[in-house]
Parts: sequence; C-alpha cells; structure tokens
Amino acid sequence: MATATGAMAATSWAPIHVAAASSCDLGLGRRRTAVPGWRAGGRRLRASPSARRPFVFSPRGVSDSRSSQTCLDPDASTSVLGIILGGGAGTRLYPLTKKRAKPAVPLGANYRLIDIPVSNCLNSNVSKIYVLTQFNSASLNRHLSRAYGNNIGGHKNEGFVEVLAAQQSPENPNWFQGTADAVRQYMWLFEEHNVMEFLILAGDHLYRMDYQKFIQAHRETDADITVAALPMDEQRATAFGLMKIDDEGRIVEFAEKPKGEKLKSMMVDTTILGLDPERAKEVPYIASMGIYVFSKDVMLRLLRENFPAANDFGSEVIPGATEIGLRVQAYLYDGYWEDIGTIEAFYNANLGITKKPVPDFSFYDRAAPIYTQPRYLPPSKVLDADVTDSVIGEGCVIKTEDDKKVLSETGGIPIGIGKNAHIRKAIIDKNARIGENVKIINFDNVQEAVRETEGYFIKSGIVTVIKDALIPSGTVI
Repeated sequence: MATATGAMAATSWAPIHVAAASSCDLGLGRRRTAVPGWRAGGRRLRASPSARRPFVFSPRGVSDSRSSQTCLDPDASTSVLGIILGGGAGTRLYPLTKKRAKPAVPLGANYRLIDIPVSNCLNSNVSKIYVLTQFNSASLNRHLSRAYGNNIGGHKNEGFVEVLAAQQSPENPNWFQGTADAVRQYMWLFEEHNVMEFLILAGDHLYRMDYQKFIQAHRETDADITVAALPMDEQRATAFGLMKIDDEGRIVEFAEKPKGEKLKSMMVDTTILGLDPERAKEVPYIASMGIYVFSKDVMLRLLRENFPAANDFGSEVIPGATEIGLRVQAYLYDGYWEDIGTIEAFYNANLGITKKPVPDFSFYDRAAPIYTQPRYLPPSKVLDADVTDSVIGEGCVIKTEDDKKVLSETGGIPIGIGKNAHIRKAIIDKNARIGENVKIINFDNVQEAVRETEGYFIKSGIVTVIKDALIPSGTVI
C-alpha cells in the first residue's frame, strides 16, 4: 500500500528479554520493594479506605518521560496480561478494511497497525499478549502467527502473542458486542493467569509508549483503574470524550464530545498530571485514549457483578466505576498519538512519517523499535527517478524506464503505476494496477463518492484505489 509518501523499511521481530530493574530511585520519597495487598495465588487484597497507605502523588509517576525510571516489583513480564482489542467492522476505514480487519491495515508499507501495540508491549516487558478479533480476521491472524509465533522472552517468561477469535458457546450465543463484552466472554481464560493487572489496548492506534510507567503509576496511586489521558486544546477537545480530575488526578466526571459551556466546565489543571505551567495553559483538557490498566480483581468484579450487561469500557464500565466509588486515576501521555479510525486519519498519519526535520512518528527509535513480519525481500532500488520527502520499503523498484512495453502492447496493465501517471492526495492499496497517463487528482474536489465497481472511493476528499483494482490507461479521477 502507498500514499504520497511511499513506504519504509521494517524491523523484523526477534525474541527479546528485558530484565526487570532490581533497584531504582523513583523520586517518591520511598521505594516499594513489594506490592501491598498482593499475595501468592494471584489475588490482590483490597484495603479498607482507612487502612490504605498514605497517598503519594508525583508528576514523575504519571509522566511518560524517558528521563524517569520504572521499578516494577513484580515485573511486567510476570504480573501483567496484555489484551489488545481488534475493533469493529472498520466502516470508516472502508475500503481499506474491505478484505482485512482494522489492525491488519498496512502502515508505512512494511508494518501493520497491530504491530504498534504489540511492539509497545514487548518493549515494555509485557510478554503475555492476547489479541481479540472478530471481523475479516484472516490476514490479521496470519500476520500475527508469522511475526510473533515464536516463544517471546525466553522459556522462563513463557511469553506469547495469541489470537482469540469471537465465538459462540452454549452460555453465550452472541458475537462480541463491544470492548467490555469481548473481554467478558474470555474472562474464564484471562483469570487463569496469575497476574496483578490487565492492560487493555486498542489495535488501531499509532503511538509509542512505555507501559511500565503506566503500570507503575497505577500501583503507586493504589488505583483500581487507570486511564491513559491525552492533553489537548479547545479546538480538538470537542471531538473526544473528556475527563475531569480532582487535585490528586482521580477522575470525577466524563463528558462525550462536549460543546459550549459544558466544554468549558471540563477544563482541568493539567499541571496536576505533570505538565509545566506553560504547556498546561495550551492544553487544559484531557481526553481518554481508550487504553486502560485494570487491577485483576476489580475487572472480574465489574464485568461479572457490577455491570454484567455492559458492552463498552469507555461509555459504561469506567464511568460506572467512578459512580460506585472506585479509584479511577488519569495517567498523562503527552506525546504523538493518533486513532487510525478514518481514511483521513490514515492518510495524515502516513504523511506525518515524512515530515521534516522531525516526523510525527518515527520508526527509527533504536531503544523502542517497531517489530513486524520479516519478509526477506531484496533492497529497494531507484533508477532514473527523482524521489523526495518519501520513505521506501524493501522490495521496491522505482524507475521511469519503459520495460513493461510488451505487456502494455498486448493490452495488459502490470501491477504498479504506469508512466506519466499524476497522483495527488490519494491512497493506493496493494496490488493495484494503474495504467499509463492516468490522473488521480480529484479535479472537481469531490468530498464523498462510492465508485467501487470502478475501483476507487473518495472520502474526505481523499481518493482510495482499492486492493487489486485496475484503473485503465487514460482514466481521469
């Protein structure tokens, strides 16, 4: 798949093991060598409010800064279970989701969206990972098995990346009805793991995050649930579900896409979560990223006893948890994050990879690489062509030579883009065949159009040529 940016090289996955820190200075006044309320057998004992240890709050504990340290005891590889949700049908990303699940949509040519949360987990020492899938999951399942099928982290950690597909059973004849329902249907399996927390992630977000700091903040604040929060300005805030916090970072109110006076009422002092005063003035709102840490016993109780009919975490379970008095904390993530839920978001995220001097998201971070399926393709080569502001994946040949003349003369169109083609603000999916002298420029500035029989869609003014489509020579779109 290509956008105007081209593609880029990938890092293939290899088994890794990150040793747990044996000691560190948390900057919290005291170091925790054990987790209060935890005993062998995987059960976390809840203290009464009067018996809770004194609350210690530190911006370093909730800031995803590389300068801060983590000291998880027990470490994440043995005490945290990662659960990645594959998402729904992905109608807003259609036609990219015509033959694949949202997390299987290619990114930067060599990657898939699912590689982002899986890589974040591996880089954060979270090595036990389940991926819950339902729609168009064949290519996603194939990619995960090929990319992460080997034992992760060595035999001692028993790491894995395992796919759990939606299924019907005598107890529940329904498919997944939402994020909470998907987790509930497999709770019988998740509770078998002797862990302290469940890390709930989405499979279609683009960001880089150290989950160990996220989990550490959850433990240090003695939270029942911790929600990753993105600071934002007033212009963006109206498009998100916002949260309001008290002076300890505890979430006390939710509002879905508020406007007017309701929006103003959701302003918070983000210095509480670690931002400096100047930055806090620029972004006085916090939005949920759809990423959560649940204490294991809390998750079991919420889904089975408190909210047995709830289908969604963000709109039902978590607001309900605050109402019944559970400690729901906000964790600030002040970095690049994008929900790749629409064609426009996908297009902009790919273009952002080529920004200079600093891209929105970089695949070149040696400390936290993004892994993917190794494909063993030859190096790319550029022959007699000028390429600027692009990233190019392996196995590509970019040239202006007419060595496809024989095929063209017989009326066939080879895979790729023909000579003299002019393409602007477009996404070209895999194995598309675009003839010579084709113009894909949306000359009439059409915002929405369905031309599936002709091989393309237009959404938000962006032309998407669908997978395996054939665009005849001389076509003007």
